[in-house]
Amino acid sequence: MPIELRLLVYSTALLLVLVLIQAVAGMRAKGAMVMADSRDGLSPPEGFHARALRVVDNHREGLTLFAPLILVASATGTLGATTALGAQLFFYSRLAHAVIYLLGVPKVRPLFWAIGLVGTIMVLAAVLGLA
Repeated sequence: MPIELRLLVYSTALLLVLVLIQAVAGMRAKGAMVMADSRDGLSPPEGFHARALRVVDNHREGLTLFAPLILVASATGTLGATTALGAQLFFYSRLAHAVIYLLGVPKVRPLFWAIGLVGTIMVLAAVLGLA
């Protein structure tokens, strides 16, 4: 399997792990029975639970841009050095971004978000024949 597809699978697995983390955080913050109910009138999440929800949303957003580009690159035979580097930048920066986000480390998180975006743009450029 090409590295780009492997990193897409890893990125999807990361989303799954983040969803599980936020689900557990929700149950710990609100209680399992409350989270199993209709959630009507649920108070807004706070602290770690809120960060976990935001990191899931953020990673899902990034993956929504990255995944189709990797699949198109694979289907059209445009995988190469640029897409491999782009996929590596995306995955490893998103992993670091998730850890930093969950830990609540300020100020450096946007840097890792930007590196992931650069990786996505690299794959886009390759698919469009610009790289």
